[in-house]
Amino acid sequence: MKKRKIQIFDTTLRDGEQAPGFTMDLDEKVKMAAQLELLGADVIEAGFPISSDSEFESVKAIARKVTRSTVAALARAKKADIDRTWEALRHARKPRIHTFIATSEIHMMHKLKKTPEQVLQEAVWAVRYARTFCDDVEFSAEDATRSDLDFLCRVIEAVIDAGATVVNIPDTVGYSLPWEFGELIATIRRRVPNIDRAVLSVHCHDDLGMAVANSLAAIRNGAGQVECTINGIGERAGNAALEEIVMAMQARNTGFEEETGIEATLLYPTSQMLCEMTGTPVQINKAVVGRNAFSHEAGIHQDGMLKNPMTYEIMTPQSVGVDASKIVLGKHSGRNALNCRLRELGFHYSREELDRVYLAFINMADRKKNVADKDLIGLTQQNGFAGNGRFNGTTDDGIRHTVQDYLNKQKTAIPDPRW
Repeated sequence: MKKRKIQIFDTTLRDGEQAPGFTMDLDEKVKMAAQLELLGADVIEAGFPISSDSEFESVKAIARKVTRSTVAALARAKKADIDRTWEALRHARKPRIHTFIATSEIHMMHKLKKTPEQVLQEAVWAVRYARTFCDDVEFSAEDATRSDLDFLCRVIEAVIDAGATVVNIPDTVGYSLPWEFGELIATIRRRVPNIDRAVLSVHCHDDLGMAVANSLAAIRNGAGQVECTINGIGERAGNAALEEIVMAMQARNTGFEEETGIEATLLYPTSQMLCEMTGTPVQINKAVVGRNAFSHEAGIHQDGMLKNPMTYEIMTPQSVGVDASKIVLGKHSGRNALNCRLRELGFHYSREELDRVYLAFINMADRKKNVADKDLIGLTQQNGFAGNGRFNGTTDDGIRHTVQDYLNKQKTAIPDPRW
């Protein structure tokens, strides 16, 4: 059965980049846009042109650079915003004006100071005006998940009649829970009579840690586009992480009648590129792209991994662009993992010898967070297990050495017996 295609709308360069600590200059944004296009993002939201001259120039440069993906840019429901956005996008091969206005009572009353009828009129006007410039116009109902449902449906129907090709339902403040958000999307599809004339999109924030779950619930209930960012960067707690959405659908593909066009093997390289540009690494236990995502230290896990990686990994590291899983030697490691690494280094021990080496290894590991190759070699020397030169293995620097050559290279003295 052919699966329904979910469009990936990447907003790393707009919502992600405007978060504190993630600013990129023009050259970096253009390079990242090129990488996102290579990754397979259907839509790249390049920025918010009215916000500054540098933002305008970045969007303009990306619009000229990107040829396969749609290039979108954000505009409030204001003439000046839409004019400025179109000026930045006009040279794009596939431009999209993305206009928005808040529809929740708290936003309308306290931020906009407008009545619901005024908001409805401005939303319709903005879409109609944007359509005079290009055929692809997206409308977002800001704070949709805290909006009155009847009013939200009225707005959606009206903007579609006005020409919106995409209607976005943002969980702007990360308020919704997955079952609530899924039901909201299902209800909109039932109650808005012209919904089939537009792509239904979602944009979820992670204030309660639900952004990815909410996005997946929306997909299961008929959403055709998800808005997300690399590494989940974005305002406050961030956005739904693109890599998590993509790999959830790929790793659990039998549970989805939908698929994306993302080239998953580029997820990790793209994540690393963003980290380098912003100077902000992801947390080490980040799903899919974190340093520990394919690392194992616990002995039971290591033993299972050595026998069959699928015992503890539900996706291969290569599927997301990581070279290989990593067995990390530490105080939780077992004999099997230690013996495996020793053999890779060229040391071969009897069971009795391995027991003695293992005891020395655990003693060392209690004092060190991780045990490196040079530590293992020093340990075997100190305990008299060099094996009369049997060592002739490949160390973690990828070069074959004898024991002494390796120790000299590392400038590492034989460990003190008082360890």
